[in-house]
Amino acid sequence: MPSTVTKSDIVRGLRNLGVKAGMAVEVHCSLHSFGHVEDGAITLIEALKQVVGNNGAIVMPSFTLSANQPLNEIDTKLGLTLKIKILQTDEERSGMGIVSDTFRKLPDTVTGQGLFRVSAWGKDAEIHSLGFQHLIDMDGWALLLGVDIYRLSAMHYVEDSLPDEIKKMFMPPEEARKLYPENQWFIEGWKPPVKPWYTIQDKAYEKGMITDGMIGDCKCMFFKVKDVIGLYRQALQSDPLELYGLR
Repeated sequence: MPSTVTKSDIVRGLRNLGVKAGMAVEVHCSLHSFGHVEDGAITLIEALKQVVGNNGAIVMPSFTLSANQPLNEIDTKLGLTLKIKILQTDEERSGMGIVSDTFRKLPDTVTGQGLFRVSAWGKDAEIHSLGFQHLIDMDGWALLLGVDIYRLSAMHYVEDSLPDEIKKMFMPPEEARKLYPENQWFIEGWKPPVKPWYTIQDKAYEKGMITDGMIGDCKCMFFKVKDVIGLYRQALQSDPLELYGLR
């Protein structure tokens, strides 16, 4: 049977990880990874608010994207490796998960605009809702609850250093782009032979940048965003082909 986790369990677990009052935290979460959480997503959100306090901030992605959609035979023939539907702004559920979907609908949450919109609560919520750059600039934190670095949205903020030759490899063929218009779908046409972000995650662990722990059945990771995405930028600038398994 899964563990039953209470608000006090989550508060205690977050503090043990090092989450403190006044911190700005980028949060990504898989609620089911905890086991059974009393009263569900709202309990986790209230625990986060209690720990960071009004002088802190909670920031989550609320992208208008579905979960990954299954690839059919035509998709496979076209070489697609990823297919995600673009949602309407008022969709109840998204691919961001129940915690993010619940968070963005709360009356004291500020949500930005656009496909890659962000929701925020607490100090500077209006600024945080414009994207993750403010959190990066202020040396904020990341909290991954039951997920890994592949959910860290801030990683994309250093991909201006990704070489064009790698960017082009992700571009799906023209036939696929006609079948899945860019205003309705997000698609990719290549998968690296390695998982480059896991290389960065491993380096961050080696350098002692990541603190981890458990809350219920949930593995948690806590770290400075700028430190970890800085490793990614450094790798992209020094040898991106090796990072992406191309040599």
